[in-house]
This record gives sequence, structure tokens and C-alpha cells, in this order.
Amino acid sequence: MRMSVIGCGYLGAVHAAAMASIGHDVVGIDVDERKVAALDAATAPFFEPQLSELLAEGRSSGRLRFSSRMADAAGAKVHFLAVGTPQTPGGHAADLRYVDAAIDGLLPHLRAGDVIAGKSTVPVGTAARLAARVGGSGATVVWNPEFLREGWAVHDTLAPDRLVVGAETDAAGARAVDVLREVYIAAVEAGTPFLVTDLATAELVKGAANAFLATKISFINAMAEIAEASGADVALLADALGHDSRIGRRYLGAGIGFGGGCLPKDIRAFAARAEELGRGEAVGFLHEVDAINLRRRERAVRLVVDALGGLVFGRRIAVLGAAFKPFSDDIRDSPALDVAVRLRGLGADVVVTDPAALDNAAAAHPQLGYARDRDDALREADAIVIVTEWDEYRRDLSPAHAGGLVRGRIVIDGRNCLDAAAWRAAGWQYHGMGRR
Repeated sequence: MRMSVIGCGYLGAVHAAAMASIGHDVVGIDVDERKVAALDAATAPFFEPQLSELLAEGRSSGRLRFSSRMADAAGAKVHFLAVGTPQTPGGHAADLRYVDAAIDGLLPHLRAGDVIAGKSTVPVGTAARLAARVGGSGATVVWNPEFLREGWAVHDTLAPDRLVVGAETDAAGARAVDVLREVYIAAVEAGTPFLVTDLATAELVKGAANAFLATKISFINAMAEIAEASGADVALLADALGHDSRIGRRYLGAGIGFGGGCLPKDIRAFAARAEELGRGEAVGFLHEVDAINLRRRERAVRLVVDALGGLVFGRRIAVLGAAFKPFSDDIRDSPALDVAVRLRGLGADVVVTDPAALDNAAAAHPQLGYARDRDDALREADAIVIVTEWDEYRRDLSPAHAGGLVRGRIVIDGRNCLDAAAWRAAGWQYHGMGRR
């Protein structure tokens, strides 16, 4: 099937490459000509496992190309809308300017029977508004939310755990649903649930999913606060809770909290939209979810300060991690960098290292020190802070090896990803988040 992907940021670039890899003829459209040139040269503009290989495969097969001209989307049967929806400046609501601009640019090139499949995370009600705008073209709007995890985006696109398509219940909506089922036929035949809903429910699924995940993460971090005050161990608590099949262990890892370009801004936009609908009290708890999450960053800084006896100025601190999560170079709202910047603000000599995000971090925060080699960052450090749980830190770094490089054997485990007993046995002063 011939399709376009409007917006080739993180979501769009992955979707375009993945769709080409399963046999579709795809053109990716983006207004950023530098990004388009990089993608057209099969160069991923951000770090995501397997994406470079898919880009190269798609370009060599001729099934994938990129353009900055919206006219090149003409003739596609499906137009996937994948532009960003950041927070509005000075507010919490989603900024839909890019969504509206994409629709405006696409309108002259639509034909009767075309399908516009929204993938951007938008406030509930957006799809119906867009459907009214394009109605005269004969095209049909459906909503097909994404559920990608950075670091696993290619896998999640090719082998999703569910596919959701929201559409009107008329004949045009039914035809559009059939088109999307054909787009994803490989996944459907492999057993992926294909759920058909109304437009509003499809939009709500994405916001509700992010709200639930954020709440689960902040819940265990709230329990970490109680554990710290009472002498309990939140890691053991999470293990005990996780054996309850109604709860499960995933996303019950206490630490410095979540970040990235999606979860924080999406829960804020979700709450803002609920308030617009006159139902703000229904999700009022999300404000506390957000507050708990931000408090954990300050707690990590306090652990460092206390471990150093309150004397932080001029002390060398190795911060292991800059990306908001492993297998990504995304530093948007990164708790890791937030901790590093706060320590630098207290006068510490901060040296940050990261396997993928160092260039992005240095561009955003040139006041910090950086080391590409992990061991260079550790050398002569008075304390280590692990803030992104890359394998290079949680699995491959032994306490004995680190001990031969540092000046002070103090480790702050901001992700509770180390073997506390092993580090303590090696003579380290180990501090976890909510751990005894």
C-alpha cells in the first residue's frame, strides 16, 4: 500500500521505516530539511536500536523515501499523522499548532477515499474536530494511537501488543478501518488484538495508558518516601507487591522517576483536557503523581549531599547517565541531567558520561563536565551517582573495578539497579532510593 507519514520525528521516522520494512511504499514528510536529508541518506537523526538498519533497507529497496514537500504525499492511500504535540508555552495543555498545520498542508492533496490515521498524542475531541475540517475532501479521519517505548520502538511497531483504531460508525469509517487492518495485516495474522473503537475512546486510550503508568511509577516512589522514613526497603516491598497478579512487578522500580518527551507532558495535557471538560477533579491525583516524580530528583541530590557530609563544593562527582532511560539518546526532561545540573549548582565538579546521549547533553548543558569513557568519568571521583540504568553501569561495572579508579567509595544508586550487598561487601558506602 502506498502511504505517507507526516512528521518524521521519533514516532514518524520509526513508523515510516517499519512500514517500509513490511512491504509498503512509504514517503515521510517533514518541514525540517536537515532531518529529511539525514533520513533520506539512511542516517537516523537520533539513537534507536535497529532504526538505522531499517532505514538502509528501506532506501535500498526503493520502498522508503523522505521529502520536505507535502505535495509528495499526494496519491497515498493512507496518511499517518505523526507530528509532535508539546506543552503549550507557559501552560500544561497540548499545543496542537503542528497538528493543525499538517492538516492544512495536506488538505489540497487529499482525494475521496483517502484515510488520515492520527498517531500523535492529542486531547480527546481532536479527531472529531479534524474530521470536520477535512470532510469536504472526501477523506476519512481515524485515530490509531501509538504505544512505543523508546529503545524498543522498532519492536513495538512491528510486533505491537495491541492495535487500536478509532473511527466513526458510518460506511466511510468502516472502510477506513478495513484499510488500517490491511496496513497491519502481518501483525493481525500473528495474533495481535485489533480493537475498533469510536474516535474519542481511541484518543483516550493513549492518555489513560500514560496516566496509569505514571501513577504506578509515582506510587512506588511514594512508598519509597515512606520506606525511607520508617527504615523499610522499597525494593523488597516492590517484590512482595509484584507477586500479586492484580498488581504485577513491572513499573514498580523506585528511583529518581520518569522523564522523556512523552510521559510528563502527556499526563499534564491529560489533566488539562479533563479540566476543560469540567471533570478536572476526576484526575486531580495526576498533579500529585507529577509532584512525587519531581521530588525524587531532589531526594537523589540530598543523598549525595548527605553522603559527602554536606561538603559538596569542589567535590568531583561522576554522574553515570544523561538520557532519561537506557537505549536512547533522548534528554528531554531527563531526571538524570536534572540531578547533574542541581549538583553543579551546588558547586560540585560534575562529570557526566553516557553511551548515547553525551552530545545532546553537552549542547543543552555546556556548564557540566563530560567524559565519553566511563572510566575517565570515574577517575578520582569523590562519589558516583547512577541515574540511567545502562548495562554498562548496572551490569558491567564491578565494585572492585570502580574502587580502583575513584577517590571516595560512595555510590548513590538512583535507579536501584545495583547489587547493594556486593557493593557494600567491597567497601562501598551504598545509598539506594528508599532502601535500608
